[in-house]
Amino acid sequence: MKNYKKDNNKPNKDGRDAERRNFQRKDQRREENDGELIVGRNPVIEALKADKLIDKIFVNPEATGSVSLICNMAAEKGIPIKRVNETKLSFMSGGASHQGVIAVGACAEYVSVEDILDIAEKKGEDPFVIICDEIEDPHNLGAIIRTAEAAGAHGIIIPKRRSASLNFTVNKTSAGAASWLPVARVSNLAAAVDELKSRGVWIYGTDGAGENYSGVELTGPIGLVIGSEGFGMGRLIKEKCDFLLSLPMAGKITSLNASVAAGIFMYEVVRQRNLK
Repeated sequence: MKNYKKDNNKPNKDGRDAERRNFQRKDQRREENDGELIVGRNPVIEALKADKLIDKIFVNPEATGSVSLICNMAAEKGIPIKRVNETKLSFMSGGASHQGVIAVGACAEYVSVEDILDIAEKKGEDPFVIICDEIEDPHNLGAIIRTAEAAGAHGIIIPKRRSASLNFTVNKTSAGAASWLPVARVSNLAAAVDELKSRGVWIYGTDGAGENYSGVELTGPIGLVIGSEGFGMGRLIKEKCDFLLSLPMAGKITSLNASVAAGIFMYEVVRQRNLK
């Protein structure tokens, strides 16, 4: 048996796991801070009154007074609320007085599903819509938006919960495409899919159990569903799909990065449309 010299400086498995968790926590903090911060109760209330673009609001659930008013105003506007502790808020604000509330601004304005369909109609084109089912990594979402804009898609649909949103990381990763491609953020993704179907859009889901994408006709009105990085499409969204598409996988790895897979499917749509 060949002997290998042990590297005492190399972290053991527990050490590597701890480093990985620390990195993930730091990365999460960067993403949550990655936007314009509105710190304090009155500034947040005024931003809500002025309909300023707000991505999410962080609150300390133990805070009293006007915090409940802020939560009610946010709920009425469909703005996600994330409950965190005092330490988290102090970290986000850099030690400034936050009074238990911090809002994070969005980098671009959201549109409605109807707006996306209207854009296709005005161009005289069949709708081409990308539906992101819980794409939580902002780098993946930004890359998908960049490819979708280049491929001529009319818009992206994302859910309000369990999804990356239009923060500055998404905008940067998209190379600015997030400022050009309309993005609808919906409270009920299944209902948005139903709305598309009622307007004559065929829904194509991406799933390993589907047909080989190269043998499926991808012309006409299309809604292309890209599933989450770890779990793919949710059960309900999968059931609503008219077709399921898959990519041939010849290696030992059984899945691709969500944005890479999305790009392959999108450009197959482009290829087939150009052949019409």
